[in-house]
Amino acid sequence: MKYLALVYYDEKLMAQKTQQEWDALNQECIACVEGLSESGHFITGSPLMPTSAATTVRVRDKRVTVTDGPFAETKEQLAGFYMLEAKDLNEAIALAGKIPPARYGSIEVRPARELVAEGNQAGGDAG
Repeated sequence: MKYLALVYYDEKLMAQKTQQEWDALNQECIACVEGLSESGHFITGSPLMPTSAATTVRVRDKRVTVTDGPFAETKEQLAGFYMLEAKDLNEAIALAGKIPPARYGSIEVRPARELVAEGNQAGGDAG
């Protein structure tokens, strides 16, 4: 089953890291992805640019509106994601616990669902 591991941290705190600390963390993330890939658990993933580069798109009453910045102000910002293959939620949680930025923020683990033309559960609730 596929699980999305969303990486969150406080961008302000991360901006206080030295270049050496930042490089070390990124090297840990690269090694984490290599390990997850070798074990067959990594599907895809990517770090994200900071929220200052975000654009939010909404459609209301058939009108598209665009806002600079993230969807909402929060203490922690979405920093990246890992799409993982795991046998169950327990394994996905164990894998997410290996993601280095978990030390600085949080990793939200959420099962992915298949999108089918008909028969999707209302609201996406798989049951």
